[in-house]
Amino acid sequence: MYPRISDFIKDIFGVDVPIPIQSYGLFVAFAFIVGGYIMMLELKRKTKDGLLLPQIKKVLIGEAPKPQDFFYTGLISFLVGFKLVGLMLNYTHFYDDPQTYILSLQGNVFGGLLFGAFSVYLSYRDKLKHRLETPKWEEEVIQPYQLTGSIILIGIIASIIGAKIFHNLENIDEFIKDPVEAIFSFSGLTFYGGLIVCTISLLWFGKKNGIAPLILADAGAPAVMLGYAVGRIGCQVSGDGDWGIDNLMHKPDWLSFLPDWLWGYNYPHNVLNHGNHIAGCVGKYCSALQNPVFPTPFYETLICTLFFLVLWALRKKIKTNGLLFSIYLTLNGIERFFIEKIRVNEVYNIFGHKITQAEIISTMLFLLGITGILYFNFFKKKNVTSP
Repeated sequence: MYPRISDFIKDIFGVDVPIPIQSYGLFVAFAFIVGGYIMMLELKRKTKDGLLLPQIKKVLIGEAPKPQDFFYTGLISFLVGFKLVGLMLNYTHFYDDPQTYILSLQGNVFGGLLFGAFSVYLSYRDKLKHRLETPKWEEEVIQPYQLTGSIILIGIIASIIGAKIFHNLENIDEFIKDPVEAIFSFSGLTFYGGLIVCTISLLWFGKKNGIAPLILADAGAPAVMLGYAVGRIGCQVSGDGDWGIDNLMHKPDWLSFLPDWLWGYNYPHNVLNHGNHIAGCVGKYCSALQNPVFPTPFYETLICTLFFLVLWALRKKIKTNGLLFSIYLTLNGIERFFIEKIRVNEVYNIFGHKITQAEIISTMLFLLGITGILYFNFFKKKNVTSP
């Protein structure tokens, strides 16, 4: 396992480079970038097919600089400088525990003021450069795909908030014990919570910017599926605890061509430090699970990549708005419901039946997807997209 990028570099090249980038966070970032790119391609295609139209907004240009124009610029730049200069002056501490440093009040005030003042100066100079004697209104044409950056940003924020909310609901005891740690820590993210809050937020944003909810949902279906597959690579590489149950069974002969770790893996050097100490290991991450477990993150990456290819192949053939997203919900529900059978998770006891939060939500998504498929097929004549 490689909890940090520096662990990977050291293992492959034998060079110890102190890079405080967590593997899980890196792949989550990749997931949003890949998903955003796929969505941008779909928004461009749908615009070309006439399903989406550009928005025309009036913008006032040439105004004289105002103090309120620089408030957010100065505040954000101050925070960046405060943390950046602080970590440069105490890099060892930052490298050892970057998450704690980022969420703490540690930093450098002088660095923050310097960054903030310089940023405000550049912004002020730019305003003066474009100032007109008489400000005027101009029309600005915004293509749907140009909103991809905003979509990614909203998706990141909404996903983290939703993931945190659902994780704390699933682990209410941990939340009650230490609510501050539960809310602000980087660990503890539930995919379905992120998916639900992210979907609601993006549909609202799309509607506000002239993108019909069903069209946006269809454009996002392949993107979310592939993004999830990429994100799960981070879980596998870092060993973040999203692994399966103990697998002490003998690997079947018909799977003999596969490496043993695909059947059962003990996640050495996992980021959670779960398990037994690895003999002779020195460093922060020196534990391995006592028993091998199913490497479920890798299974999900394979399955969701396959499902992405299915959605990608169907996207041009389907002419009914909402149908592709319904298929996504169905596939997503199937994948997560069955992976839960071999995955470690918190279990609820409902009427004597043990069931996980993900099993409940995946079942609901599956039923919603099936309902959508039947509905949109039945009413497809009223909901058909233009060729």
